[in-house]
Amino acid sequence: MDHASVQQWLDNYVEAWQTYDPQKIAELFTEDSTYYYSPYGDPVRGRDAVVANWIEYRDQPNTYKAHYRPLVVEGSTAVVNGRSTYFEPDGKTFSREYDNIFLLRFDEDGRCREFVEWFMEKPKEK
Repeated sequence: MDHASVQQWLDNYVEAWQTYDPQKIAELFTEDSTYYYSPYGDPVRGRDAVVANWIEYRDQPNTYKAHYRPLVVEGSTAVVNGRSTYFEPDGKTFSREYDNIFLLRFDEDGRCREFVEWFMEKPKEK
């Protein structure tokens, strides 16, 4: 993997999140992938389970946007940083924002076999 291929994967990740298209989600992950929503939680195991989990816990349309970029790419491992911004159901009123770090491990075909997420909510302005 290199920065460009990781960036393409991230762009596809955001598109899959925006559409919740099961095929687009599935194309991102290996059959035996593990997806950790936090480093200490139990992972979602397997591509089918990841797809089902995304579909079950989907965000409402137009209530979020995200952008991510690779910071470090070393072989099949990438460290990514980005922001996820959420809005009220009107799609315009700011709700909250998160700074995200992802640790991604890929297979030889560019599919993610391990996804680990750390996130921190941006403090409200005083």
